[in-house]
Amino acid sequence: MDRVLILPPRVTETGLALADAARRRGMRVETLRTWRLPEHLAGHAGAHLYAGPLFADAVGAELGAGLLEPDQDWLARLPRRWTRREVVFTTLARARGLDRPAFVKPPDDKSFPARVYPTGADLPGPDVLEADTAVLVSDVVAFRAEYRLFVAAGRVRAVSRYAVDGELDLATAAEDARCAEAAGFASGLFGAGVPELPGAVVVDVGLVEEAGTGRPEWAVIEANAAWASGHYAADPDRALDVVLAASRPVAQVSPADRRFLRQLPSVTR
Repeated sequence: MDRVLILPPRVTETGLALADAARRRGMRVETLRTWRLPEHLAGHAGAHLYAGPLFADAVGAELGAGLLEPDQDWLARLPRRWTRREVVFTTLARARGLDRPAFVKPPDDKSFPARVYPTGADLPGPDVLEADTAVLVSDVVAFRAEYRLFVAAGRVRAVSRYAVDGELDLATAAEDARCAEAAGFASGLFGAGVPELPGAVVVDVGLVEEAGTGRPEWAVIEANAAWASGHYAADPDRALDVVLAASRPVAQVSPADRRFLRQLPSVTR
């Protein structure tokens, strides 16, 4: 089967790295010139997509893409021993009523900046976003180091550090020994008693200081769709394995993963 990796017109550093990895394994790479899918790719039986959510929505349905993503409220359903903080899944309308600082983010897109807001009044107003827009609201914590893991079938395939004290700071698994600790911690998310994740996904974890003791403890930051996540310093060949598993023709998606399919809008030519 002719397998092809499809990229949007604006190719990121990760897109270039994944494209090189795809070519090394004999795949074809097509970088689209516009936000419209060429006719020869419609319903392609060997197509995989690496792109942001907006571009995926523009071409995904016509492509016949099965795009896996975590449940929007997955982080909020995690027991506190995994998050080390309170996380609530709610609406933007309710979040606007906050009278304290909180970290607020959209669960699966970039409709507004994910950051600490002093109060709910500082969030985007009703003239910008609808009241029923879904958001995740969490306690403010300081992550001392942050790591990204590409996971497939419950096994960590690639990992790298991407931040230290909130600043971008990349390190490979060979350069930071804590990458192995991060992988061990994240592997527990695929055991019993933990809210389920897709069979291919990206998980971010980090180190926070335990209140009272100051001892560093692992905590889950978030989970994201692999087909839209940057690889940072992770091995691109191994990251590509996860991206391909998370973005494949919808007919090839396993029954267990079908509930994690992104709902794509219909596209008319």
